[in-house]
Amino acid sequence: MDAKTRRRARVRRHARVRSKISGTAARPRLAVYRSNRHIYAQLVDDDAARTLVSASDRELTGGGDKGKTAPAKAVGELLAERARSAGIQRVVFDRGGRLFHGRVAALAEGAREKGLQI
Repeated sequence: MDAKTRRRARVRRHARVRSKISGTAARPRLAVYRSNRHIYAQLVDDDAARTLVSASDRELTGGGDKGKTAPAKAVGELLAERARSAGIQRVVFDRGGRLFHGRVAALAEGAREKGLQI
């Protein structure tokens, strides 16, 4: 399967998931975007079409040879701390058409450990 087909399949999966879940001000959507090198997460209020809180591994200091999973978990923790300061406790998880595995799962685990309810 070539890269174009894989991308189309992921976009199709993401559209299917997005048709079923939506974020509100009370329970925003935790949207995860994973590129080959970085991972980004944001809490989105779909009713108002606004990003409430965001975090990415590009903000983290002291990268080093930690691989990709450890920074993803740190992004989840950072996002949860920012969400708590914004008064957000519960979210709906949007994995972006990716498998709930590896970096995506590590981000969710980090967010849960810091008190965010997914």
